[in-house]
Order: sequence, then C-alpha cells, then structure tokens
Amino acid sequence: MSRIESTFAALKAQDKTGLVTFITAGDPAPELTVPLMHALVEGGANVLELGVPFSDPMAEGPVIQRACERALAFGIGLPDVFNFVREFRQKDATTPVVLMGYANPIERIGPDNFIRLAKEAGVDGAIVVDYPPEECASFAEAMRADGLDLIFLLAPTSTTARIQQVAQYGSGFSYYVSLKGVTGAGTIDTEDVARRVATIREHVKLPIGVGFGIRDGATARAVAEVADAVVIGSRIIQELESVPKDQAVDAVRAFTTTIRTALDA
Repeated sequence: MSRIESTFAALKAQDKTGLVTFITAGDPAPELTVPLMHALVEGGANVLELGVPFSDPMAEGPVIQRACERALAFGIGLPDVFNFVREFRQKDATTPVVLMGYANPIERIGPDNFIRLAKEAGVDGAIVVDYPPEECASFAEAMRADGLDLIFLLAPTSTTARIQQVAQYGSGFSYYVSLKGVTGAGTIDTEDVARRVATIREHVKLPIGVGFGIRDGATARAVAEVADAVVIGSRIIQELESVPKDQAVDAVRAFTTTIRTALDA
C-alpha cells in the first residue's frame, strides 16, 4: 500500500476529509520551500502537492503563473524539487508528497529517470497535467511498479470514456477539477460538484479530491460533504503574496489551520 493509499485509508477510518495543499517549489524563495511544507503539515494538511516550476503552465491562472515565474527566476528546476523533498523527508517520513506539473521536464530527463529519482527522493506520486491517460499507460504501470501513484485530473467536461480510462490507469486518488478554466478562477458550484462526483464514483473507486475554486473554510466544508479530500492551491499562494517573506511560514500555517478546523467542525 502506497503512502497516499495509507493516508486516505486512515482518514476514512477516522471519518475525516483529507486536506491537500499546493505550493510551488522555490516560491517565494528557495530556502522557504521545506519550512513551508512542514508548516502545511503542522496546519493540518494530509497530502502535499509540490508544484514543479514550468514556463508555460497551461492549467494555471495568474496566481500560480506568478509563483512559477518567481521560482524560475531563482533557477528552480526538477533536480531542486527532488532535493526539497529529500530534505523534507529528513523530518517527515509519513506525509505523502505529490509533484504537480507538466510533461516537458519529465520527458527531458526521461520517464524512467524521473521515476527512479522521485522514488529516491521520497516522492509518492505525480500529477502531470498534459499526460492524458490513453497516452501513458506504460508510465502509469512503471510508476505503480515502483510504489508511486499517477494521479489524473477529471473535469466537468470529462466524458464517461475518459472517467473509465482514469479508473483504469490512475492510482492514489483522482482529482476532480470543479471549474471549467484555470486555477483560481470562478466560484465553485457545490451542487454541481456533488452531481459530478456522484457520476465519477460510478466508475472510479479511488478517493476523490476536489480542487479549483476552494478559497475558505466555508467552501471547503461544503465540498467535504461529497469529496474525500479538498485541494487548495491558489489561495495559499495569495497568502504568500500578501505577507513579507519572514512571515510566510507562520501565515501559511495559520491559514491551513483555519481550513482544517472547518473540515473537522
């Protein structure tokens, strides 16, 4: 059982909703990435998504685009991301870490090398936005063979055929994108989310995390009624943008605590 599977099993046993949080590696400064990861866990995050900076993040809205630009200005690349995870693992051997990004950096080093380096660093899985399931069956199989999970996105526009492909190739959990468009855009319609998640569950037996549009405790709590986990990213980046760097760790910990409190209420 992977670390992600174990985490969701434990959450289910406790009748709790998971909290998945996102930051971009290297933002707002490289030396803050690992302290921020620990702060998110201290605030109540159950799974960490660590964004791999990329120059053309097609699924991201302006907030995460800015985070990528700041990280790239520091020269942060995939080797640095592995080093951040490796350092994080020195103090935390249990919290799952999922790398979220795009195919280009993986293709550049080669999928087999990516899997090997990710496992060595202590990574638990990956979300690759532009890897459609029908084109990466062998990659998903290789990931699973090394105990890593490949997590796929589903959207309001996903067909039944696509949902079934995700059920076939995905592992760990499935990520339902609650909005049409990019991260940080629009307002979530919780009734529509409930209908879509119910349809997904007819085919996908993995836990379902819901993201895009969750900005506060109230929306997190509403989504928690139908999801196994809520995913928050842009709102955390905005929190980082709103405070000086020396206050970033405390601010992120405090914000995450408010979400965890709402989920547990």
